[in-house]
Amino acid sequence: MPDERSYQIVISGVGGQGVLFITRLLAEAAIEKGLPVFTSETHGMAQRGGTVISHLKIGEFTSPLISPGKADGLIALKAESLDQHGGYLKPGGWAAVNGPAPSKMQAMATALYLDADRLARNMDDPRSVNLIMLGFTLSSVQRVGFGNKSLHCSLHDVETVLKDRLKGKEHRLQSSLRALKAGAGSTTTT
Repeated sequence: MPDERSYQIVISGVGGQGVLFITRLLAEAAIEKGLPVFTSETHGMAQRGGTVISHLKIGEFTSPLISPGKADGLIALKAESLDQHGGYLKPGGWAAVNGPAPSKMQAMATALYLDADRLARNMDDPRSVNLIMLGFTLSSVQRVGFGNKSLHCSLHDVETVLKDRLKGKEHRLQSSLRALKAGAGSTTTT
C-alpha cells in the first residue's frame, strides 16, 4: 500500500522529445534518495513523432503501470497529451503542460501551462523543451503545492543527476542546466 512518500507521475509526449530522458532523471533522483522506483514506457510509432508515455512510480508499489485515475501528476510535453493522458490523473492531481494557457473556460483547475516550445526557440535550443518542462514542473508544483504533497526530488537533486550523467560532456551539461533553470524560473499560468 503506497504511503505519503509515494508518488505516481505520467510523462507524455512524442518520440524525439526526451520523455524517457526526463523519466530517467526523475527516477535516478529518487534512487539517490534511497527510494524504490518503478518505470515503464509505451512507445507509439517506432520513430520520431509517435506517442510516447512513461509511468514513474516512487514508493512501495508492486506494479510499474499507473492505473487511470491514480496519478499524482502528468508532465505533458505537448498540449495534446493532456487530452490523451489526463485520464490517468487522480482527483486533485496536477498537470504541467507545454503550451499557452487556454481560455479560463477551458482551463483545467490543476493544470500549469508554459509555452516551452517558444522558450526553447528563444534560447536557440529547440531540443531543450523536455528539460525546460522538467524545471518548470519541479519549481511550479512545489510552489503551488497541490494536495500538500511535495515532489520526491528538487531542482538541485535533478541538477546533481545531470552533472553525473553528463560528466565529460561539458557543452551538453551547460546547455541542459541552462534549460532546466529557464523552466524553473518561468512564470506559472493556470
